[in-house]
Amino acid sequence: MKIVILNGSPKGDLSVTMQYILYAKKKIPEHDYKILNVAQQVNNLVKNDEKLKEFLEEIEGADAVIWGFPLYAMLISSQFKRFIELIFEKNLTDAFRDKYTMSLMTSIHFFDNTAEHYMHGICDDLEMRFVDFFSADSWDLLYPKERALWIQFIRIFFEAVETKVPTLRQYPQITTKEFDYLPGEIQNGEKKVDPGNKKIIVVSDSTDENTNLGKMIMRFQKSFSKNIEVINLHDIDIKGPCLGCVKCGYNHECVYSGKDGFQEFWEDKLMKSDVIIFAGAIKDRFLSSTWKMVYDRAFYNTHTPTLIGKQMGYIISGPLSQIPNLKEMMQAYVEIQMANLVGFVTDEYGDSSEIDALLHHLAHKSVKYAELNLIKPQTFLGVGGTKIFRDDVYGRNRFVFLADHEWYEEHGIYDTFPQNDKRAAEMNKKLIPLIKIDKVRNKMDFKQEFLKPFKRVIEDPRK
Repeated sequence: MKIVILNGSPKGDLSVTMQYILYAKKKIPEHDYKILNVAQQVNNLVKNDEKLKEFLEEIEGADAVIWGFPLYAMLISSQFKRFIELIFEKNLTDAFRDKYTMSLMTSIHFFDNTAEHYMHGICDDLEMRFVDFFSADSWDLLYPKERALWIQFIRIFFEAVETKVPTLRQYPQITTKEFDYLPGEIQNGEKKVDPGNKKIIVVSDSTDENTNLGKMIMRFQKSFSKNIEVINLHDIDIKGPCLGCVKCGYNHECVYSGKDGFQEFWEDKLMKSDVIIFAGAIKDRFLSSTWKMVYDRAFYNTHTPTLIGKQMGYIISGPLSQIPNLKEMMQAYVEIQMANLVGFVTDEYGDSSEIDALLHHLAHKSVKYAELNLIKPQTFLGVGGTKIFRDDVYGRNRFVFLADHEWYEEHGIYDTFPQNDKRAAEMNKKLIPLIKIDKVRNKMDFKQEFLKPFKRVIEDPRK
């Protein structure tokens, strides 16, 4: 069989992900493997129709397609995202229809679930026959057990292609409706929000006031009694996307440092703001590849949060409620930054007056929370994600991300290891021997015992 691999790594042949493909080729040599470095060559594909046609012919002639990629900020790289946009923009979907497919991703398992959901959804949108996914730890290929598992999996995939197994669409087609948002004026009884000394900034990849997004941004601005800053991402001097070089791991210095304006934008604008609103339009189950480039380039701070204590919200044009995976990523990003999610406003329900009210409330709420310095507790998204970072930086990848390690030490991130919880250690030391005594354990009312410390808080007037 002919197997085409769409390589989503900006590093091309130097991708760790592609080593899994090369190992499969070594172990199962009877197939023809063709790797297309689409992410690395995406600029050429955008400009060169002949090169794009050449790649499409390879895909059309394939028995199966493998989407192989490393995770970049909970998803694929912005370059790979741009390739996917290109498929839809140029109406090239016929080349993919009915092709058997799978995804292969490598990461430290930080939100690999959201990347898989996105990629599976894209395959469904392309009307491909999605068989399965394989999410490997970046180092798995070094270990015999994990190597054997990968080969076992890929053999099953090849067998599925050869026997043409039935496949089921998992993600429904996203539906949109035509709606022209018409912002209203501030009503007489509607008091404008006074931002006080709080710095509020809106960041968007489009401020065109002929679009719903642009009009929502404009209406949000009018909710305030003072001017707030709006930044169009296209006005920032960004020379290029993240290259995956990991130069930033040593001291948080990007390979682009001094060559473009991204770091200045991030540090002088976002990091010095109190309220940050990200605004964008949905494009194939995410935002635009421009927005993805911003998320990727912000990784020059690697696994260190830089928007701690900020109030963050989203203004979205498009059917966000149909893409819970996207909403999860947006919430997770805020929590990982140790910031606070104020909320979302979208135009998807098609009621201009309701959108006006929601935008005004978002303005009021963001300032109120900023004044209170209110940061809600993290959910599993923030707690789990931070622990994955903590463990990986403390352990096997410390030498790569030394700047993270130093920051984690300085800011007590390693103090959250369970073995450092002295209170829990003392409690276990006292209670475990008692629990092991049958008479004590059988007489103990665990419901009442669990409530005792809470009752002390409730009943103590000083607390």
